[in-house]
Amino acid sequence: MECIVAIDLGGTYIKLGLLKNGVVVEKRTLVSKSANGLSSRLTELVDTVNEMLIHYGLDKNQLKGIGIAFPGLVNPKECSVIATNAKYDDAKEIDFCKWAWDNWQLPLVMDNDARLSAIGEWQYGVAQGIDNIVMMTIGTGIGTGVIMEGKVLRGVHFQAGSLGGHFVIDYKGDDCTCGNKGCVETIASTFWLPSIIKKNPELSNEFKNNADAIGFKTIFELAAAGNGDAKLVMDQSLEAWSAALVTYIHAYDPQIVVLSGGIMKSKKYIIPVLQQHVNKHAWSPVEKVRVLASVLGDDAALYGIEYLLKQQKPVHEKRFAEYAQLR
Repeated sequence: MECIVAIDLGGTYIKLGLLKNGVVVEKRTLVSKSANGLSSRLTELVDTVNEMLIHYGLDKNQLKGIGIAFPGLVNPKECSVIATNAKYDDAKEIDFCKWAWDNWQLPLVMDNDARLSAIGEWQYGVAQGIDNIVMMTIGTGIGTGVIMEGKVLRGVHFQAGSLGGHFVIDYKGDDCTCGNKGCVETIASTFWLPSIIKKNPELSNEFKNNADAIGFKTIFELAAAGNGDAKLVMDQSLEAWSAALVTYIHAYDPQIVVLSGGIMKSKKYIIPVLQQHVNKHAWSPVEKVRVLASVLGDDAALYGIEYLLKQQKPVHEKRFAEYAQLR
């Protein structure tokens, strides 16, 4: 197989990879600055992709295609962004197919980032050989992807399976940026963590005063060292993620749930607690659902993009012909 270019537009970091036959052979990481939009970053993305090609000794004629993982609702048939949620909010106005054509004359695939991560783990990672999975990515927000009976779940409006961060686990909870109340994200995600800490009446003022500088990595490190405030936040987050997993299991009937995100560096604390909660509370009388950690980590969506480019016949030939006539 020829090489492909994969771009994962994360809320905190943008990951760019050059993949060949299921292996990431080149990779770059950029700070996302997602609140500032995407249009202003497109030139930098082009330059970074071209830098990877030069470093690996390729030209664009040796590429099969390019793919984008996006943290919002995506129409994969048109390679367009349907809706955003406080990340790259100008992306709905960008013609990604034309961008790929203008710079590399390549076919483009595009989908939701968490869905592509699920595809990556299903085809290349811990979920190989399993046709019913839910993947939960805990990062800036919380995303999910679902494989059901060996098929990628997308739905008529392309949002099925991808809105796990906006399942309600506290209907009297805080307002979410999506317009709902008490979403999983509002209770246990990186974006909301400072607010979660500041509003918690059980935490010390000293801990609250440092809320803006505290991430989940720090929470788990402090909790392991015996800090009571951090342990309280950790325990409440684990309860929220556990409640979310039970809801996903009841909704999608998976064989396994895969957890991903930078927070999985603390998987030795997270996985046993979530597995115990799932065993106790999920109604799954036929077979207990296993809770597993991702093996592809931050690269999962990049592998998902490679799978799409291998499997999907490009649907944009007519559009490419139109672009060519305009040159």
